[in-house]
Amino acid sequence: MKRILILFLLIILIAGCSPSGDPNIPQAPEGVNPQKPAVHAGEGTEITVLAAASLTEPFSEIGVMFEAAHPGLQVNFSFSGSQQLARQISEGAPVDVFACASQKYLDAVISSGQVNSADQVIFARNRLVVITPLENPAAIRSLQDLARPGVKIDLATAEVPVGKYSLEFLDHASINSDFGAGYPVAVLVNVVSYEDNVKAVLTKVMLGEADAGIVYNSDVNGKEDTVHSINIPDDLNVIASYPIARTRMSSQPELAQLFVELVLSPEGQAVLSRYGFIPVK
Repeated sequence: MKRILILFLLIILIAGCSPSGDPNIPQAPEGVNPQKPAVHAGEGTEITVLAAASLTEPFSEIGVMFEAAHPGLQVNFSFSGSQQLARQISEGAPVDVFACASQKYLDAVISSGQVNSADQVIFARNRLVVITPLENPAAIRSLQDLARPGVKIDLATAEVPVGKYSLEFLDHASINSDFGAGYPVAVLVNVVSYEDNVKAVLTKVMLGEADAGIVYNSDVNGKEDTVHSINIPDDLNVIASYPIARTRMSSQPELAQLFVELVLSPEGQAVLSRYGFIPVK
């Protein structure tokens, strides 16, 4: 009888030292803090990233990298002018991550309550270049040639970051003795079309619908066989800073933050650099 009692007590003691016996309750993997479990995407999980049009190529590649790291996840992108994307977010569009080409538009969504200011970070920079069709029918060889009568120029609207930066470049040139105070007006008289995003400027110049346009350096990366670019000196150029943040309404905040972290990682920065952006790390 005593042996049976001792055996019974041993069974109770062993059971009390063992993990939960319910096989339906998943146990934390070894080395994982159960208070902060790893993020598992799961089949059918999606995140939506709204990004400036100039980010189309590098973010598409980074998206593939992110999906590969999270099987079952789908990254949905919408690329457009930063001003259009900020408006969509402020109106309540379901978005997980916002990346734009101007602090002005991230500030706008912060003001509307859609992004926490503490979550924003600059992840890349960019510079302006002048482009012409490869055959260059207007024989544009210098920045001064943009002011020559009859030249057809395509720009983004002032509401678009690259359009605003283009106007700042013209202002810088106006106080430079190589251009003169009348340079901005002479150039703007030649503008035949204003576009809603930088890719539209690039496309019109590539198609020969304009003799010249102003885009980002990243936009002509890998397109040397379709457009010719003219460098804008540092003292006249405008360096664009690109901020990114997850949104407060994100349905997948952990995955959204991981996407931001991938963009900032050495791997993400290498992709941006390869497409002509200036990395921040």
